[in-house]
Amino acid sequence: MTRIQSWGVSDAFWKKVAPLIPAPRRDPNKSYKRKTGGGRKPIPPRKVFEAIMYVLRTGCQWKALPKELFGSPSAIHTHFLRWMETGFFVSLWRKGLAEYDEMEGIAWRWQSIDGVMIKAPLARETVGPNPTDRGKKWKQTPSLSGRAWCPAVDRRYRGKST
Repeated sequence: MTRIQSWGVSDAFWKKVAPLIPAPRRDPNKSYKRKTGGGRKPIPPRKVFEAIMYVLRTGCQWKALPKELFGSPSAIHTHFLRWMETGFFVSLWRKGLAEYDEMEGIAWRWQSIDGVMIKAPLARETVGPNPTDRGKKWKQTPSLSGRAWCPAVDRRYRGKST
């Protein structure tokens, strides 16, 4: 048995995924014929799915996809957006969940959601609403020394001797 990469798709898994992939959007009243030399050939759906698995597995950016393995990163991202819009990933998740329920059995009565809806009790008052605001000096409580923050040198005279 050949070993596949962690983002690779086995033949058995592909047989389950392939029927869920949405068909390309085409106008039924129009006939399509590829012109000679008319751009690149479409990327096969299996290769697109493997590329999406690669991004999910490695956490790389779309533009960092290896072109030699998967082709155009922007084309892969376009397929991803279209598949997400059509609900492909939700149907794949549901099918996988149903299959797991048949194999192992999910105790649906014992499922719960955990969340915290209160402020952290030991949070400092000087912490801003997000990490980028923590270094900002306005609207913060004064420091323990009681001295208000101000620059040591006035802006106009920085770097000039007087």
